[in-house]
Amino acid sequence: MYTIDISLANTLSGHQNPIFTISGGLDSTTIFTGGNDKGVVEWDLESGKFRRILCAVPASVYALQLLPEEGVLIIGLRNGEVWFVDIEKQALVGKTQTEKGAVFAIKVLPEKREIIATGEEGVAYVWSLDTYTLLYRFHVADTTVRVIEPYTKVNQIAFGDKNGFVHLYDTTDFREIAKQQVHSLPVTALATTDTSLLSGGRDAKLVRLAKKDLSVLQSITPHMFTVYGILPHPTLPIIATISRDKSIKIWDASSLSLLKNISIERGFDAHRLSINTATWVENQLITAGDDKLVKVWDVSLQDI
Repeated sequence: MYTIDISLANTLSGHQNPIFTISGGLDSTTIFTGGNDKGVVEWDLESGKFRRILCAVPASVYALQLLPEEGVLIIGLRNGEVWFVDIEKQALVGKTQTEKGAVFAIKVLPEKREIIATGEEGVAYVWSLDTYTLLYRFHVADTTVRVIEPYTKVNQIAFGDKNGFVHLYDTTDFREIAKQQVHSLPVTALATTDTSLLSGGRDAKLVRLAKKDLSVLQSITPHMFTVYGILPHPTLPIIATISRDKSIKIWDASSLSLLKNISIERGFDAHRLSINTATWVENQLITAGDDKLVKVWDVSLQDI
């Protein structure tokens, strides 16, 4: 048995508009954030201070994806552009674009040296990680696809659409393997564990799915409103969820039993508006949202 300890290490302020996405930096001392400010910001976690504006962009930032080996940050924009920015040189080294609509999600398929992104029109785009040229495009759904989650160690990838469906594809030839309506409203978060796929939706549900056929194994209602993020810890047996209801919750990874509720109502100096994005940096959970603030939480487990 164990208990979980959580404390607020820092609040990073400086954004003038809501924050939609966070990425870890090239090491555990930095992160990047983006949102309605039309600029990507780099923060220093050790000092708790603004470091620099990595780059100015022409539209809101909806997705960030780090390429650590290349030292490049991929930026997905509301206007459909995808930027590749060299972090050290602070230079735009590549740019591509979807045919129409915003870019909501970007992921990397490292074993194929490919980048995959989706947006409003329900089409997936696959670019070369080496040349940034378009390799394939394929139709996933007749509506917006907001989230993507590759399966690690297996050549498969899941997509979540606005109609509540989760789609499972084979990444070797991008054919659909399975499709399941999991939510009554849009799918807004996906995450994988060693044993299952976790899906969160605007219907406030968190659903555990079988990886192979997307059959429902477990369903809970973790929040009052939309689940915007599901974040398995990289090493500890816990999962964090974030929501439009302004709360962060920590769950036991195997049972999905609630371990901790972090909110203003519970006495924490937490977010006052929707929490839109989060990431783990080692044992720190970084959260951000509509209140324009980035909060850094120290998380640890103690044996009873």
